[in-house]
Amino acid sequence: MATVFIPAQWRDLTDQQSRVEIEAPSLRELVDQLDRRFPGIHTRLCQGDAVRPSIQISVDGILTSRNLRTPLTSESEVHFLPAIGGG
Repeated sequence: MATVFIPAQWRDLTDQQSRVEIEAPSLRELVDQLDRRFPGIHTRLCQGDAVRPSIQISVDGILTSRNLRTPLTSESEVHFLPAIGGG
């Protein structure tokens, strides 16, 4: 199963879990399964049918082009990286 690392800002949706395991062949299916398990994740991650411009996704240490078709393996590590504001 792919290991998904949950950003601190989203842990209110995951009962404070920092990581979960999901079996999914692609990022799109992973996001769908996360949202079924933790309603609201899709809204934080996506805008319509695309990843929000303020979020990067790393799969196995490589930043994706926010493409939800990115394939996953059972050993994949997925990190969602929300933009950090500041000044």
